[in-house]
Amino acid sequence: MSNELDPAKKNSIALTEGPSRAAARSYFRSVGFSKEDLHKPIIGIANTWTEVGPCNFHLRKVAEAVKQGIREAGGTPMEFNTITVHDGITMGTQGMKASLISREVIADSIELVTHANSFDGIVCIAGCDKNMPAAIMALARLDIPGLMLYGGSIAPGHLQQPDGSSKDITILNVFEAIGSHAAGKINDDQLEAVEAAACPGPGACGGQFTANTMAMAGEFLGISPIEITGVPAMSPEKHEASRQAGRLVMDLARKGLTPRQIMSRKSIENAIAAVCASGGSTNAVLHLIAIAHELNIPISMEDFDKISEHTPFICDLSPGGKYTAKDYQEAGGSRLLAKRLMERGQLHDTITVTGKTLHEEAKAAHETPGQVVIHEWDKPLKPTGGLVILKGNLAPDGCVIKVAGHERLFHQGPARVFDSEDDCFAAVESGKINPSDVLVIRYEGPRGGPGMREMLAVTAAVKGIPELSETVALLTDGRFSGATRGLMAGHVAPEAQLGGPIAAVHEGDTITFDIPNRELRLEVPAEEIAARLKNVKAPVPHFNSGVFAKYANTVSSASKGAVTT
Repeated sequence: MSNELDPAKKNSIALTEGPSRAAARSYFRSVGFSKEDLHKPIIGIANTWTEVGPCNFHLRKVAEAVKQGIREAGGTPMEFNTITVHDGITMGTQGMKASLISREVIADSIELVTHANSFDGIVCIAGCDKNMPAAIMALARLDIPGLMLYGGSIAPGHLQQPDGSSKDITILNVFEAIGSHAAGKINDDQLEAVEAAACPGPGACGGQFTANTMAMAGEFLGISPIEITGVPAMSPEKHEASRQAGRLVMDLARKGLTPRQIMSRKSIENAIAAVCASGGSTNAVLHLIAIAHELNIPISMEDFDKISEHTPFICDLSPGGKYTAKDYQEAGGSRLLAKRLMERGQLHDTITVTGKTLHEEAKAAHETPGQVVIHEWDKPLKPTGGLVILKGNLAPDGCVIKVAGHERLFHQGPARVFDSEDDCFAAVESGKINPSDVLVIRYEGPRGGPGMREMLAVTAAVKGIPELSETVALLTDGRFSGATRGLMAGHVAPEAQLGGPIAAVHEGDTITFDIPNRELRLEVPAEEIAARLKNVKAPVPHFNSGVFAKYANTVSSASKGAVTT
C-alpha cells in the first residue's frame, strides 16, 4: 500500500490516519473495513431506505450500486440510514403532522453523522417528498463535495376499463376515488380496483407531485446529476445510473467542487423556472426558500410569482395535465425542458455536479420524435407558469396557489370554517359542502398543527364529487400535496396560531380569490377584522413535550420556509 494519500482525502485524515487513530481504525476493522480501505477517501452514503411505503423501499439496491461506483473510482463508501415519513400513507391522519418536521430531522441527522465521521464527500439517496429538500439543505450546510441522488418514480398503474382497454393511473386516482365513493358515485369493488392497480411497485408517486418536483428542482439547482436523476425506480438503467453517481462523487471530491460553489441565486431561479414550467408542487415554494436560507441567499415568495408570470406552463404532467414522470423521461426529460428554458432566455448558465453547465446539458438534449409531453413555447398549456402568489387582507405575508390544471381565475363565496383538516373532511364526506363554498382550514400551520399537514384527503375528496370539483375553493395555513388540483390556496401567512387574519374568519363571511390582481380578500372592514382578532384565543398547543413541541417552539413562518435554523 502506498503511503501517498489521494487528494480527495481531505477530511477523513483526522479520523483514520496516524498512530493516534489506532482505536478508530480498530473499530472500523471490526465491521469489515481493511487498512487499505481506511487509507482511501471516505464517502458517506446517507440512505433514506424504509419498508414503510414504495418511495424508499428499493433504496438499498440503489445504495449498493452507488457503493460500487465509489469503490471503482478509488474511494471507500460508508453507508448510514436516516428517517423518512411517507406522506401518502400518513395523509389525512395525525401522522401527517410528522411529515414536514421530518425534513428538519433528516437534514440535521445527515449533518450530524457527516460531521462526526469527517467524510470526504457524501451521496444523499432520497425517495419521498421531504427527503429531497432535506438532503439538499444538509449538503448546503456541510459544503463538502456531494450530490443528491433521487430513487426514481414509480411506474404508472394500469386500470382495466369496461371496453377492455387499460388506463394509466397514479395514487391521485385513489384519493379522488375515495371522494367518489363517499358521494356514492362508485361502489366498493370499483374503489378496490383503483386501489389495487395504482401502485405496481417501488418508486415515488408518479405525477409531477412533490417528489418529482423536488427531484427536478435538484437537477436545475445543479446538485443532482441531470438525466441520472430522472431514471425511474424500476428501470433496467437504474443500477448503472446509480453507479455513475458513485463515480461522480469521487470526481467532485478530487476537484474540491462543493455545493455552495454550485448552488447560487441564479441556480435557485433556474429551479423556480423549471417548477413553474412543469406545473410543479406548491411545496417547492416552501422547500426552495428553506434551501436558500441554508445558503444565506435571500429568496421570497414574490420571486416565485415574478418568474412564474414570465414562464409558460409547457409540461403536460399530472395533476395539472395528463402524463406521468415516466412519460416525461421518455419524451426527453429535464435536458429537454432545460433546452426549452434556454431557448426562451430563462435559464442561467450555471455549473452542475456533472462538471458541465446547464446550457451544455441542455444542448445535449434528445427529443423523442412525436412526443407530446414537453410542449414548444409557442404551444403552451397556459401562457404563464403553474404557481401564483396571492396577498391581501387574508394573507398579508402571502399564500400560494397552483393554477396548473384548472381555469378559474376568480371566485367569491361564503366561508365554511374548520379548525382542523379532520373536521373539514368529515363535512365533505357527509355531504355538508355546497357549490361556491370557500373551505377555510386553519390552525394547521407550522406552529398550529404543528407540522403544517397536507390537505390532500380533503382536496381529493372534493375533486371526486363532480358538483363540487370546479365550484368550491379552499384556503389553509397548512399545505397541499403535490397531487392537489383545483382552486386551493395554501401556506396562508401569518398562520392562525400566530394571530393571522385567517383566525378572524367567521362562518358565512364572503371570501374572494382574485388571481389577476393577486389578492385573497376577506370582505369584512379592516376595523372589524382587527376587533375580531383581539378576541381570538388560539387553541392550547397539542403537544407539551417531545419533537412536536420543540418544532412548534422554533419553526419560522411558511413564508420564510418553515425552517428551524
